[in-house]
Amino acid sequence: MARRKSRVIAFQALYSWDVGELDMDTLLDFSWLDTSQKEKMGEEGLTFSRLLISGTIQNIEEIDDMIKKHLDKWDFNRLNKVDLAILRISTYPLLFQKDIHPSIVIDEAIDISKEFAADDSYKFINAVLDHIRKAVA
Repeated sequence: MARRKSRVIAFQALYSWDVGELDMDTLLDFSWLDTSQKEKMGEEGLTFSRLLISGTIQNIEEIDDMIKKHLDKWDFNRLNKVDLAILRISTYPLLFQKDIHPSIVIDEAIDISKEFAADDSYKFINAVLDHIRKAVA
């Protein structure tokens, strides 16, 4: 459950980076979280969130290129920003964190999309991430 919370925080940070143009330092110091959220996360959870956030942003071009390759009849620039943040934060571990099983990454992305995205977004996100998983296997 701790990693799930870390992924949600990372998703929220990436969304804020894309939409609100927050800088990396602000995202990684978690000043935008309230104190109780930070305490619940613990240092291990915050560290995992930082890894996802910084890794995704540092590799954003490669991640976006991979997403673009696996969009079926969708224009990347028209993607919903919530869906895009979930895809990005999930594509990063598929490409760069080989110690995390792809099914865990995809399941977490689906759960996050069910909570934060539009009603059927989870189907779209699942399909794109599954195609990426197969491409990098």
